[in-house]
Amino acid sequence: MQTSAATQHFSNNARYNNRQDLIGLERNRSDRIIFGAATFRNSFSQRSHYAYAGKRFDADTLPIYAKVSGGLVHGYRGDYRDKLPLNRFGVAPVIIPAVGANLGPIGIEWVLLGMAATMVNVGVKF
Repeated sequence: MQTSAATQHFSNNARYNNRQDLIGLERNRSDRIIFGAATFRNSFSQRSHYAYAGKRFDADTLPIYAKVSGGLVHGYRGDYRDKLPLNRFGVAPVIIPAVGANLGPIGIEWVLLGMAATMVNVGVKF
């Protein structure tokens, strides 16, 4: 389970929301396949959802990893529909890379959100 701790957009636009209120659940299988879902407020404060699958790449000797997920995002509506590429029918495909570290049951991730923003997530394993 994870939540967003900080978000920063690359463009200094005062209307961008940097508080995503993200709540996500992710399953990490023993073969390093991941899948999950998250709900969050997008850059325009609209409630949005992300369902995904991907792969995690753990370092051999350090508690760090990289991962890449791909899935579908829903929630960019109205005037902001075209802010997400390929959002033809209110759902768009995305690929999201991240790097992270585990400190016991606590994890922290740095996430790249396309060319728009970066985000730091904090989570707990159970």
